[in-house]
Amino acid sequence: MLQIGIVGLPNVGKSSLFNALVKNAVAEASNYPFTTIEPNVGIVEVPDNRLTELAKVENSQKIIPASIKFVDIAGLVAGASKGEGLGNKFLAHIKEVDAIAMVVRCFEDGNIIHVAGKVSPIDDIRVITLELILSDLEQVTKAIDRNEKEARSGKKEAQERVALLERMKGILEEEKYLHGNIELDEKEQELLKETQLITMKPMFYIANVSEDQLSMTPTQLGVPEGSVKICVALEKELAQMSEEDRTEYLTAIGASEQMTPLQQVIARGYTILDLISYLTVGPQEARAWTIKRGTLAPQAAGVIHTDFEKKFIAAEVVSYDKFIEAGGFPKAREKGWARMEGKPYVFQDGDVVLFKHG
Repeated sequence: MLQIGIVGLPNVGKSSLFNALVKNAVAEASNYPFTTIEPNVGIVEVPDNRLTELAKVENSQKIIPASIKFVDIAGLVAGASKGEGLGNKFLAHIKEVDAIAMVVRCFEDGNIIHVAGKVSPIDDIRVITLELILSDLEQVTKAIDRNEKEARSGKKEAQERVALLERMKGILEEEKYLHGNIELDEKEQELLKETQLITMKPMFYIANVSEDQLSMTPTQLGVPEGSVKICVALEKELAQMSEEDRTEYLTAIGASEQMTPLQQVIARGYTILDLISYLTVGPQEARAWTIKRGTLAPQAAGVIHTDFEKKFIAAEVVSYDKFIEAGGFPKAREKGWARMEGKPYVFQDGDVVLFKHG
């Protein structure tokens, strides 16, 4: 299962966000740096209202959403790339995740200390991003040194690796994040398979705001466009409420018909990893299955069971909208909306599927 690392400076709300995400998690959240030393890990359900509608069609006994793993990582401070604070441990943990969710503090609270002495989202983002860049710059420089001797001796693979690393070094020296500034083909990815670079991981921002700031734009808050706004303190309270009380509160604030900020965090993490869900439904369960965008039919079937991939024959596919409109597979077949797809078919998000296998 792919993992998203929750990172940020100390006391920005990382562990409180993690606890709200996982609901019954036990990540300690305190008002001092480095509360989190070893990373906390939690598996979180991906919100998907389509499953509820599918279950109604087939009277499914249960609903099983897709899931994703969040990792609460120790707070980072300036100088982490040189070992300050828990720098080395932090960087080692973040290398293990597949994507990064950077929590940025936007709220003012005199009772919660800020390591820099003031609340400045722009400065906080700059500190964290620079430390990740400096860590990668060190790794790339060492990798160049390791490969230069073989490159000078004429070994082609080493020469190609050094040339690629030099390109990346140039980007990092300009204090730019690698992801989004360099595209690697399959061969280049293979050349770098032993080099774990943090800034190659996709990243999104979570603005931890006060309730009064929920209506503010990212620009007003000082965070990048597209950041997810969330009041972690409020979400922490919601997570402790009963389902009935939570629904009543969300209705009162007008959030009952849309994704809550907490659900937006989960959905954004799912999207940034380039994941999609295909759906299966029957009397027993309505279920979402996680695959990478661009996955072919046999490999998609293999997510359910390896035998499905090995003995794949075909997939009967109906788009979610058409399935709901038809009221199930029989009517969808009558209307010609159900298609038999073979091995070359690329699965789409929301495909409702029946697999045929040997």
